[in-house]
Amino acid sequence: MSQHPSDPYRTPQATPPAQTLPRRDARDAFRGSVAPPAIALTSQPPQQSVELAQRYELLNRLGVPPVANEDFDELARDMAEQAGFLYGFVNLGLEKQTFVGLHQPPADSGYVIVGRTMSRAHGWCPEVMTRKKALPLHDVHASPRFSGNHVVDAVGIRSYFGAPLIHESGTVLGTVCVIDPERRPLSEARRIRDITIKTGARVMDHMSRALVR
Repeated sequence: MSQHPSDPYRTPQATPPAQTLPRRDARDAFRGSVAPPAIALTSQPPQQSVELAQRYELLNRLGVPPVANEDFDELARDMAEQAGFLYGFVNLGLEKQTFVGLHQPPADSGYVIVGRTMSRAHGWCPEVMTRKKALPLHDVHASPRFSGNHVVDAVGIRSYFGAPLIHESGTVLGTVCVIDPERRPLSEARRIRDITIKTGARVMDHMSRALVR
């Protein structure tokens, strides 16, 4: 995967830039079921509270804790490398967006190093969850609707491709997505979109297999 040496968002220092998103490097130990924090439910509109509770219930039933997972990290890495993107995510749409799978540049690359969580007010994954279908943005600056998002400047994003994680019950658990500081040719949009859709199917298959183990 290219490192985009001429990219205007690349910082010259050898150490990572200041964190713009909460960072969680340590893997959490998981014991038993996980329930959504009460404040997360009461602070949401009624419909969103119901959906959030359904996600937690389904994750518990599948035996998939909302914490960093090596298998999901590997799926995020494979997706990013197939697409030729610097960053890849397996994202659960909980009280915060929670990246149980994450691939990003090395800490000394000069690119922004992101954490394992992000506000649901940021990024385009919440849009993907709402629309329940893939969102290909080969150039986020091509649309005023998407170019004003917080993460455009915070992380230096020029292209985004995401697809929803939809369980057979109809519950939307989250998304998979790739982001990069370079725009992509429109001619590449379908190929990259299909990579995210196929990765989403692989993630859901992995979750279903977790249930029978």
